[in-house]
Amino acid sequence: MSVSPLPAWVKRSIGKASDTSVVQQVIKQRGLHTICEEGRCPNQAECYSQKTATFLLMGGVCTRACSFCQVETGRPGKLDADEPEKVAEAVQLLGLSYVVLTSVARDDLPDQGSGRFVEVMQAIRQRCPGTLIEVLTPDFRGDRDCIARVVAAQPICYNHNIETVRRLSQAVRRSSGYDLSLKVLKTVKELAPNLATKSGLMLGHGETRAEVLETLQDLLAVGCNRLTLGQYLQPSLAHRPVERYWTPEEFQELGQIARQMGFQQVRSGPLVRSSYHASEMGQD
Repeated sequence: MSVSPLPAWVKRSIGKASDTSVVQQVIKQRGLHTICEEGRCPNQAECYSQKTATFLLMGGVCTRACSFCQVETGRPGKLDADEPEKVAEAVQLLGLSYVVLTSVARDDLPDQGSGRFVEVMQAIRQRCPGTLIEVLTPDFRGDRDCIARVVAAQPICYNHNIETVRRLSQAVRRSSGYDLSLKVLKTVKELAPNLATKSGLMLGHGETRAEVLETLQDLLAVGCNRLTLGQYLQPSLAHRPVERYWTPEEFQELGQIARQMGFQQVRSGPLVRSSYHASEMGQD
């Protein structure tokens, strides 16, 4: 049963249609997807009004079925051969200087979709050589070759979310795992020690403060540089319910502790998401 009523601090205006129409038109005319819409991000109106979006590669259907995620689960279709060029064109039209690329999990593909990240990055650089690119990848099942393929394309930051604490990981993420996520981040650092790595947690699944701090220590132990902490919001009644709403003051405190622990950059707040103000973190 969900916590009710919804606290005022997690409510966000849907914004004006005129503020978001430009980005929506560019995205939809090319048959592209964004995690902003597929994941029902609470910051969609703000980001779209600033002509920013996080591109969701390889379609809007995921092979995983995480209990917290709004993205559709099922059998994905074939990859769109024109997707890299379509994304690059959208980046150019929107005049983006910083881009975040994420994707659905594609366990059905031999390379789990890692090659598509590279193709899109190459296409963006051909059209917009000055644009910085951050990637937010699935776990690729921990496959070192898949991770290495993306790392070799030289993103400005490699993001992979651990999502929750160890005790709750199986229930929240189902097809992934806590240690697997740590392995991904560790592998990135082994391959490219100077590449910034980032991870994030969604609070509100029933974790304790001590468990959160333990997770932060685990992330630091594998060289993670950047951190995002946000409030989990139940997308629908079919999804995992919210166990607790952490207050803005608690998020502020956790952010301060994370910086003291050694994270170089931290975003912590109820509405913070992995890609929220990513360009500010990427260029700090």
